[in-house]
Amino acid sequence: MRQMSEVPRATPEMAVPQAESTAEAEFDELTRQRAKLIVSRYPHSRSALLPMLHLVQSVQGYVSQAGIQFCAEQLDLSTAEVSAVATFYTMYKRRPGGEHLVSVCTNTLCAAMGGDKIYQRLCERLGSDGRPLKHEETAGDPGATGSITLEHAECLAACDLAPVIQVNYEYYDKQSPRSATELVDALRRGEKPPPTRGAPLTDWRTVERELAGFFDDLPAAADGPNAAEETFAGNRLAEQNGWAAPAMPENVELPPVPEKK
Repeated sequence: MRQMSEVPRATPEMAVPQAESTAEAEFDELTRQRAKLIVSRYPHSRSALLPMLHLVQSVQGYVSQAGIQFCAEQLDLSTAEVSAVATFYTMYKRRPGGEHLVSVCTNTLCAAMGGDKIYQRLCERLGSDGRPLKHEETAGDPGATGSITLEHAECLAACDLAPVIQVNYEYYDKQSPRSATELVDALRRGEKPPPTRGAPLTDWRTVERELAGFFDDLPAAADGPNAAEETFAGNRLAEQNGWAAPAMPENVELPPVPEKK
């Protein structure tokens, strides 16, 4: 009867090289100082994970395995805990992206107003060799000027201005396949068309650093229109007609709070 060969035990020589798993060489001293400052903002260090991941993306352009290890070291977490968060939220990317992140809303209202057609047109426009670009793929060399990562997004919270696109999370409202194509063409030429609302357009890594809480010029980053007329249409109509929400009745009897077990 043939015996099964014994599975060899792992040895130090068989391990993944340290250069592939360590975060030491990936993040400079300034990044580490910023990481410590982020941690200082929270009563519990693990609460700093979300902005810490944005900090990693501002440096690398995505969340690499070294970035996950960096966060784990700074926050005294396991790499599994960090990975669980990094893979749960779509705002954290797991492969290198472009200078700009273009998000096309394809949720119900935007889709009905033309969002699906816009996304399809941009996939074709940014593709190459007859192959349309796909979700979270990049046109151009990642990080290079004019490179674009395209994604379809679930609700960008602007139904009153549908269909909408975001570039690095700044809004471009009331888009059409033609206007959206003109927008990405301008981005690929290295231009930065002003958003309909929001701060002046920069690049994705700069926005990621700002989401981590670090601004080169905070007043400039916040300078820009922040609301649209359509958003306040309901308020104006209520004021014109003297409408108001009913007042809360007095002495409302609330249900008892259950006892803690």
